Amino acid sequence: MINDNSNRRQVIAAILTACFLTLILGLASRILAIRLLTPISKIRIDPDSLEGFPIQIEDWTGVDLPTKETILRIIGADACVNRRYSRRSGRELVSFFLAATGVTAGLIGDAPEVCNIQAGWNLMDRRSAELALDDGIKLPCSVFLFTRGNWAGSEKKTVLCYYLADGQYYGNRSSLRLRVRSGPKMVNCIAQVQIVASSLGTFTTDQPTKTAYDFAIDSAISVASLIEDIKKKRNENEIHRSSQ
Repeated sequence: MINDNSNRRQVIAAILTACFLTLILGLASRILAIRLLTPISKIRIDPDSLEGFPIQIEDWTGVDLPTKETILRIIGADACVNRRYSRRSGRELVSFFLAATGVTAGLIGDAPEVCNIQAGWNLMDRRSAELALDDGIKLPCSVFLFTRGNWAGSEKKTVLCYYLADGQYYGNRSSLRLRVRSGPKMVNCIAQVQIVASSLGTFTTDQPTKTAYDFAIDSAISVASLIEDIKKKRNENEIHRSSQ
């Protein structure tokens, strides 16, 4: 039984890694089309600015994935966090990706429904959700449910996405594009969050979604705090440069 559980966790971890790489590769296909259309800051974010994102979040423990530089090159982000988090002795796993940029809106271009279908996944459902955070704020997000394989041995995957522009949450690309293109001020920092939870056929269809929701709620405050710190530092640097 111990070996079976260990093997299951290893298989799920491998599935999560493959799912995550599929999402990242989907980012690159849309970057160039909108890069020059977005009025955002021309100052890059320090690549080390996301290093402070916590490894331990509530009862989740993170492990860095060794794909950071490759991902940055593919999507054109200035900085990112790329980790796998687990809890309950590894029985629940998520892949977590946080990317931030100060010079391009390429992060807006991700389309999980397209790149996953191209990778052989079946889109079963797409929905909008609002998750209640501890501070009373609602976290809007887009949620995609996928399956692959026959039912007896099927893989199930939930992809949860949301965005931040200068600290404001956006649940989908359309609302973020509208803010970026028509907002009264230049956007200082754009960030994108993707959370992927996957399971094998013996789990219920709802389990990956619940796992993704739980981690999104637990990690949202840490994400917002880190992006707010980046925004403040960039504003301070901008004031300093203007005064010289």
